[in-house]
Amino acid sequence: MPDAPAGAASPGGPPAIPRLALGLDWGERRIGVAAGDTLTRTARPLGTVPAHAGRPEWPALERYFREWQPAVAVVGVPYNMDGTESRLTQPAREFALAVRDRFGVEVIPVDERLSSREAEDILRRSRASGSRRRRVRAGDVDPVAACVLLEQWLRAPAAQPASE
Repeated sequence: MPDAPAGAASPGGPPAIPRLALGLDWGERRIGVAAGDTLTRTARPLGTVPAHAGRPEWPALERYFREWQPAVAVVGVPYNMDGTESRLTQPAREFALAVRDRFGVEVIPVDERLSSREAEDILRRSRASGSRRRRVRAGDVDPVAACVLLEQWLRAPAAQPASE
């Protein structure tokens, strides 16, 4: 039996409740930010928060949380290509815990392998098609990578709104 579309009434229950989410692509120098929701299952890049040795400029990140009021934050956690932990895995997990504690939202870690490469490909295709005029810079990749991570989670069955 196919799943009902997100936001549709479930059999015998009230309509499903959509949730707003922020995607965070953690890095040692920058954190990409994207926003999306479980109703449309789409996301869009928002911007970049500077980080210093992996520590974000918290007031800049707080502005996104205040403006978007997400129910959940999806945080990219880096692994090696073989699935083992990299030197950045633990710092990314610590960042995820800090986000949970600081903003009081549910935090969902997602595997971010190849998300930056996919983001670079998206940006290159945009430039080649003429929809992007300037060259791709390092800081351009982070919010698009956050969007890739967030859409990966939004398309997973566990992300779908539950009926209450």
